[in-house]
Amino acid sequence: MLKPLLRLFACLLLPASAAIAAEGTEAGFVTKAAQAYMIEASTGTVLLAKNENQVFAPASLAKLMTMDLVFSAVSKGQITLDTEYPVSEYAWRTGGAPSRAATMFAALKSKVRVEDLIKGVAIQGANDGCIILAEGMAGSEDQFAASMTRRARDLGMEKAIFGNSTGIPDGKSKVTARELVTLAVDLQASYPNLYSYFAQPDFEWNKIFQRNRNPLLGMDLGADGLATGFTEGEGYSIVASVQRDGRRLFVALAGIASDKERTEEAKRVLEWGLTAFESHQVFADKEVIGAASVYGGTARTVDLVAKAPVSVYVPINNPDRLAARIVYRWPLMAPVKADTEVGTLRIVSGNRMLREVPLYTVQSVEVGSLSSRAIDALLELGESLFFSWLWDTSEQS
Repeated sequence: MLKPLLRLFACLLLPASAAIAAEGTEAGFVTKAAQAYMIEASTGTVLLAKNENQVFAPASLAKLMTMDLVFSAVSKGQITLDTEYPVSEYAWRTGGAPSRAATMFAALKSKVRVEDLIKGVAIQGANDGCIILAEGMAGSEDQFAASMTRRARDLGMEKAIFGNSTGIPDGKSKVTARELVTLAVDLQASYPNLYSYFAQPDFEWNKIFQRNRNPLLGMDLGADGLATGFTEGEGYSIVASVQRDGRRLFVALAGIASDKERTEEAKRVLEWGLTAFESHQVFADKEVIGAASVYGGTARTVDLVAKAPVSVYVPINNPDRLAARIVYRWPLMAPVKADTEVGTLRIVSGNRMLREVPLYTVQSVEVGSLSSRAIDALLELGESLFFSWLWDTSEQS
């Protein structure tokens, strides 16, 4: 295990804890992207973070959320791959051949199977495919876009707003690099069979053959999805995933100067992520990680554990900068049941958050005697006054 490299701080006894910032890039590595976020999937370790919470227009990357809603509907049996939707004039004019943008060339007033529409969007980034799906599933693209934003909130994407199914500029759609990685992880983890459409090399529709728009698929990276985007004034973007040598990485890059630079930078970032880190186990399965204070109970503390072994990916050439902190809402009042989520283990490298792991109680703590509760009440009052003073002092400094 990595104990010599890990400092475990005492529990943070403040009513609400501020998250540790993750604004910098890893030491020795600088990306050309204006916004960047990359994680290792099995541990959730953050490998790269740069302006990852800064919003930008998603462009065609919005289509990933369209696919998420479609994949969900298929997996729940609400629609099937053989369900057919009509091609409206709006879909044809806005996203089809007359638009001169990414399209699968669906014919006006024809009907197209859901599977073919998925292929058109996942492989070719087809705008007409998105709108046909949106209208068919929700009645209108506006209603579908509202569902996209609601789905974003369900996934924990608090800043994302989707104004349409395609990402065509509308002045209000926005997303962050971190949120796009969250979305990509959900697509791969929740719908592994449908996710495979992103890796198909080509698709032909209406007698027009087109290759996959993801430039990483033809490289020896292990890439298997997802999508690219471009917005005037904000540059080129990409969300990608690779699986190689037993590890999977997800990355989102945005604000890149050119199409060529986007491809080169995505490849460079992913190669670095695959080769510059190694996995280390920090805590074993069911190992007690720390304790939380309990007030008014038969015991003054309760042990905390994670649900699984805790591992992180650390730089091979700089493995000694880890620190950890147990964060929970204070005070923890009895009674406390066993196997209850009460806190979080935060592992950081410098000022960069690597992982957040939920922590659960090991034992139950029952309500204590009247005298013990009275003593704990006095202790709670004293600690409350102390930490209030400490918080005020830190705010003024």
